[in-house]
Amino acid sequence: MSPATALARPASPGRPSRRELLAFAAVGLLAYATDLALFTCLRGPAGLDPITAKALSFVAGCSIAYTGNALGTYRGTGPGGLRPYAVFVAVNIAGALVQLLCLAVSHYGLGLTSQRADTVSGAVIGMALATILRFWGTRTLVFRSEGRVGSWTG
Repeated sequence: MSPATALARPASPGRPSRRELLAFAAVGLLAYATDLALFTCLRGPAGLDPITAKALSFVAGCSIAYTGNALGTYRGTGPGGLRPYAVFVAVNIAGALVQLLCLAVSHYGLGLTSQRADTVSGAVIGMALATILRFWGTRTLVFRSEGRVGSWTG
């Protein structure tokens, strides 16, 4: 099977296509970059406190991710409106809680308190687990119809 054929292979409800995975990852990277850049600006030059800065950057990142997935990864699937966005934000909050839980278990439960340990547990292990949760939640709870990007041929 050629790479083009593999990318065009339709996604099944249980098995995502490569194209779906790559599109989801690309949108996620853009949302992450938005979140990080905005947090840095709000925390630094704007002088906001860390919680306010993170809350605002999180909402911006979620909005970018939702828009990218709605117009790209899962274009033409699922209903429009406020409900899917609210579910998407809830899925992303659940992902953020997974990252925090990984950090808390490592830092407070296992006593691994170095900056490196915190980074590995929160930003590597936590992010990997949260990404799996976000992909599953986005695919099954927000954009759940059969017309996935993997089946798009236009």
